[in-house]
Amino acid sequence: MQVYFFSEFPYHEYPDAEGDKYPSLRLTFPNRFYDPQKAHHLFHRYLDEYLYCEEMGFDGLMINEHHNTPSCMNATMNLIGAILARTTRRAKILLLGNILPIWDNPVRLAEEIAMLDVLSNGRIISGFVRGIGIESLATNTNPVDNRERFEEAHDLILKTWTTPGPFRWEGRHYHFRVVNPWIVPLQKPHPPIWVPGSASPETAAWAGRHGYTYVGFLTPLQMTKELFAIYRTAATEAGHAVTEANFGYLLCCYVADSEAKAQEEARHFLWRMGPTLRGPKAYFAPPGYRSRAGTEMAARRLSGGGKPLAQQSLEELQANYHIVAGTPDTVLKKLKFIKDELGIGHLIFYGQESRMSHEATLRSIELFGKEVMPALKAW
Repeated sequence: MQVYFFSEFPYHEYPDAEGDKYPSLRLTFPNRFYDPQKAHHLFHRYLDEYLYCEEMGFDGLMINEHHNTPSCMNATMNLIGAILARTTRRAKILLLGNILPIWDNPVRLAEEIAMLDVLSNGRIISGFVRGIGIESLATNTNPVDNRERFEEAHDLILKTWTTPGPFRWEGRHYHFRVVNPWIVPLQKPHPPIWVPGSASPETAAWAGRHGYTYVGFLTPLQMTKELFAIYRTAATEAGHAVTEANFGYLLCCYVADSEAKAQEEARHFLWRMGPTLRGPKAYFAPPGYRSRAGTEMAARRLSGGGKPLAQQSLEELQANYHIVAGTPDTVLKKLKFIKDELGIGHLIFYGQESRMSHEATLRSIELFGKEVMPALKAW
């Protein structure tokens, strides 16, 4: 099994009492609570943690981006990707991912990812995402067009990478008289493409039809199985062979020298699960953003007795395997259960959040790399 480290580069440097005054920490939480000098130190700290992950043997380093939220300072993951491409030597760089619907120039995005692939000597995995509803609101993009823009931008990027230019593109949302970028990817025919999912059957089926790697993001195990089944059906119908390499799963994880220390540090993930997910429903799923099938799947989860992440306690989050915490032996047993249940070939280790200290983060990375990783590699 391949393992990727992930941090959202959070900025939890403001008084929680101030955040509580607003309906959401996303979109409308005033940016006067952002201190660029503190952010400077945080960026360098997080990058140091990524470098340590490569030293500890992680197969890849995942980065993402969000907008208008203290939960993620990466306004453009490709900038961070460029830093990692230059400062690392072995680990894959997983961009999961670029938010296609908010790009008005997918050709420019194709160029940026191609530059990263060349700079990293072919270590880029290009993840494509639709983005949560807040991304559409923050960029003044009509959420009704989200999926159409996602799919057309994908098609244009793929053609840009694989078809010699110049050529013309006339679609519904994008129009280019000349597509002929000088920069093309090192990997042929193009970098591997990954797609994440949480409650959209259409996304799972779309990824399956293309044979891309599909990753469940903090989804309940039973729902993940259902989405994986949708993927398998679509992939098989499209003639793709499906293996464990087609599936991944993201969860929060902390490894400690003692169970008590693991529980102490795992509490930092509650900020990600609770306060940063609080807000009006229209922020996360504005009208037109989610299909009827996606809405029904999310509702079925709740009607079946499940709780939103923001309403679950630390104990519930661990019982549901959204958070895995403990000594190396405990973590290994839980991860084996997840692998056996889901049949995944990729694990994304969400290993740092909120006010978790640099020292505590490094210790978890070290224990995972030295005592958990070798067993994972044997599976």
